[in-house]
Amino acid sequence: MIETRSFSLPARPIGRYQVVLLGVATVLVALGCAGFLIDLPVAIWCKTHRLPGEIGRLINLLEISGHSLGAAIVLIAVVTLDRSLRMPMPGRFGAAERIVLRMIAATYFGGLLVDLIKISVARVRPRAADLASVASPFATFGDDSLAVAAPHFADLMSFPSGHSAVAAGLAAALTWRYPHGAPLFAMLAAAAALQRVVTSAHYPSDVACGAAMGLIGAACCLGGPRAIRGTMADPAAA
Repeated sequence: MIETRSFSLPARPIGRYQVVLLGVATVLVALGCAGFLIDLPVAIWCKTHRLPGEIGRLINLLEISGHSLGAAIVLIAVVTLDRSLRMPMPGRFGAAERIVLRMIAATYFGGLLVDLIKISVARVRPRAADLASVASPFATFGDDSLAVAAPHFADLMSFPSGHSAVAAGLAAALTWRYPHGAPLFAMLAAAAALQRVVTSAHYPSDVACGAAMGLIGAACCLGGPRAIRGTMADPAAA
């Protein structure tokens, strides 16, 4: 007869993490509102100052956690390296799969919310705007500040930042599962947001509001214990 040995990973309180995410999102929204005060100066500086080659390439690499494909690669690596997310659990069928699905949803749901906003709110990206003739940051909304002859539809989708939303959602999902890595995950999300500003893809207010949407989306998807409980056969006891 095979004996079984129970094991569990410690479960965290339900609800507390979502409250933290919503609190940080509120702060980011406030920063986004304040960011309108510096949108134009920062955008003009980034547009007129090209970073040195190696630094520029490094900045572009920071985009990975905010890119949909890059985030997918990170999540695939997590599932590959975290054995508990691939281990069959007698009595808890699908527990690991539910955790993985929550992490995927948390990563991308905020980005989907941002896409809905982009459809209804047009804002010219810094790289496509005539910033010298813009009197205020609010004049970048609409298409009056366009400075390109044949604009692409993406040139009018600056607000909010989708990359920042995905990066924040990914950081929230990874922190939910691996709390000890929170500082690193937050730094990667901040780096992705910085890349969007430095490359003239977004204004500071765009990335702050985008990150807020990413955390709100993650808060909607991350609930319940993030641990896997179950029983595992002990071969030594056979």
